[in-house]
Amino acid sequence: MGGEFEVSAAVHFLQNDMVNSLEQTVDYVKIYELIKEQMAVPTALLETVAQNLAHHIYAMDNRVASVSISITKLHPPITAFQGSVGVSYKQDF
Repeated sequence: MGGEFEVSAAVHFLQNDMVNSLEQTVDYVKIYELIKEQMAVPTALLETVAQNLAHHIYAMDNRVASVSISITKLHPPITAFQGSVGVSYKQDF
């Protein structure tokens, strides 16, 4: 049905060495672009979007140990309701 959404992604990664350079990190610009792209695709359920995002993020970097996604619909079309609704999904890999 469209609308405004807020998406949060927490990516937990494994890195044995001290992180001192960008090459040792997960590319958050790519994650942002992925989220932007996936949120533009009409999908019936927020749960499906959250699961798809988690799996796509995992596929981007083999150091990803888990992904947590929260999607909030800011102005849901619910009669006499003010506030937001959303889903959260966490996948351990």
